[in-house]
Amino acid sequence: MKYNLEMLEDKIRRLQSKCNKIWYMADGMYSMYGDYAPVEELMQLAQKYPQLHIYFDDVHGMSWKGKHGSGYVMSVLKELPDRVILFGTLSKTFGASGAVMVCKDKKIHQRIKNFGGPLTFSVQLEPASVGAAIASAKIHLSDEIYTMQEELFERIAYFNECLKKTDLPLITDNDSPIFYIGAGMPETGFNLVNRLIQSGFYVNTGIFPAVPVKNTGLRITVSRSNEKEEIKGLVEAIVENFPKALEDTHTSLERVLFAFGKSHNKIQVKNNSSSKLSVESYDSIVQVDPDIWNETVGNHGFYDWEGLKSLENIFRSNALPEHNYQFFYYLVKDENDKCILATFFSFGLWKEDMLAPRSVSVKLEKERESNPYYHTSSCLSMGSMITEGDHLYLCQENSNWQEAFNLLLEELEVLEKKLQQQYLILRDFETNNKAIKTFLHNKGFVQVAMPEAAVFENFKWENQAEYMAHLSKSSRKHFRKEIEAFENKLEVKTRQELTVNELEKCYELYLEVKKNNFGLNTFDYPYSLFRHMNVSLQWEFILVYLKEEDMRPVGVMFCYKNSGNIYTPAVVGMDYEFSREYNVYRQLLYQTILRAKKLDSKRIDFGLTAGFEKRKVGARVIDKCCYIQARDNFALEALDLLRSD
Repeated sequence: MKYNLEMLEDKIRRLQSKCNKIWYMADGMYSMYGDYAPVEELMQLAQKYPQLHIYFDDVHGMSWKGKHGSGYVMSVLKELPDRVILFGTLSKTFGASGAVMVCKDKKIHQRIKNFGGPLTFSVQLEPASVGAAIASAKIHLSDEIYTMQEELFERIAYFNECLKKTDLPLITDNDSPIFYIGAGMPETGFNLVNRLIQSGFYVNTGIFPAVPVKNTGLRITVSRSNEKEEIKGLVEAIVENFPKALEDTHTSLERVLFAFGKSHNKIQVKNNSSSKLSVESYDSIVQVDPDIWNETVGNHGFYDWEGLKSLENIFRSNALPEHNYQFFYYLVKDENDKCILATFFSFGLWKEDMLAPRSVSVKLEKERESNPYYHTSSCLSMGSMITEGDHLYLCQENSNWQEAFNLLLEELEVLEKKLQQQYLILRDFETNNKAIKTFLHNKGFVQVAMPEAAVFENFKWENQAEYMAHLSKSSRKHFRKEIEAFENKLEVKTRQELTVNELEKCYELYLEVKKNNFGLNTFDYPYSLFRHMNVSLQWEFILVYLKEEDMRPVGVMFCYKNSGNIYTPAVVGMDYEFSREYNVYRQLLYQTILRAKKLDSKRIDFGLTAGFEKRKVGARVIDKCCYIQARDNFALEALDLLRSD
């Protein structure tokens, strides 16, 4: 595996003036792929930077490697350096209990002994475990350990010899007793494991979160108890069943290797010539038939054909990288040219904490004051950063919908080879769609909760009294107390176009909301988007003015009139000096309903977040989720650490 030691050294350089001690923790041998830590290179860094201390967890490297079974790390170091702590155990490779900690610094040794959690709270080993540990120690201190090591090395070498005669995707080629055969998607790994069980061989599946979700594979451990005939039989069984598992799960060896960042000169791409479905891909909405688009995906939000045409122009050639996006469009049709799947994707820079809890975003935004692109990554996302709603049209009543989705995912992998994005996100799905959840889970996607979405559809009323009659008892009370009570203090105007000064003020109100709302933490939208709103007939502004403050604008809803007669309050702005005192947001929600009623709209797409507030004015709240694939787990694990702080 590849290690980015340049990144590590860069972090050490940045920390050395701030910290007396910098700790780097590593496994001596990693438990999934069986690859080794770059011990020599790490020690060179420790010699270069006196603040650097190394913590090696060598539990998988013990016994089978090193003098007296002292492990992989000691086989490299020979002697333990001053600023290194080493941990090991007999439980992984020798079948006995107990752990060991070794260090040369007596002060650290004493602190760990007095305050270390395992030493403070764990109990003594039972007699049988103590006896096994003592017997094991005696073996390690005798020449018998070297006989055992040699016997294991023979089996490791034989397994490697057998694998080299095949095209199986061995992820790491070395002399450790852990072997990892890549399968790519979880469903491929499960299929292969089940086939091997039926052939009489049991192996483990390496799966998320132990490995990245698309790096599922077979984790095979060789021991002295495995005979060569068994090893040979296992390899033959994998060779026989691996292509069958690929075929069953509609994937290929090329896709498996790509998931692990590898290539193979023997690979041939298999075309699914029997498919009756065809995929059309485009890099601009102008290449797509407007009628097909608006009848499928475009019947939501402000990403109908005209809306996307505008977005393409707005999110290009901007000064800041987060304001530039590439757009991609996909249609899957059957043999009768009927569209059964349609969607669009955008590629650009995202904040990794977009869907994280508020507490995480607050911490990251403090760091971004000096480092604006901290914890940001390139992302290929269904929909775009600015759009919300059902970005995927999928006819699940069609018996070929899974095949259509498979074709889309294959196209996205082709695009991934070009873009090399960190994340692939399929977003805005309803959480109760179990068929989609199962399908995408098997394809290596992790479900992540999104903020609630809301739609308003009940326009069967002619006046305020009839509108209120459709609300619940508590919502009617809420309306009178929180909305109706302030109507005489506020004035509402709907404007098609604003003056330059008014537009700038409304943009400031948007930025104020953005600064105070981390429910969906995104980059600020560019001002060019708002200039476009001001000249487009499809956009309009609902403004709330405070009469007592000389008609001061205290709230604005930026609304899009969809070609399918859908009204979308896409962006909101508020003056937080007055917003809570006058319940400006609730007033904006109600005025949006009145405006949509006047326009004879059939639905309001209220978008994400603030589900409680939208439910109070009669909207239907929908639980939403997205499905994520990450190139690696580092960013996700880093956010988890921030969440737990």
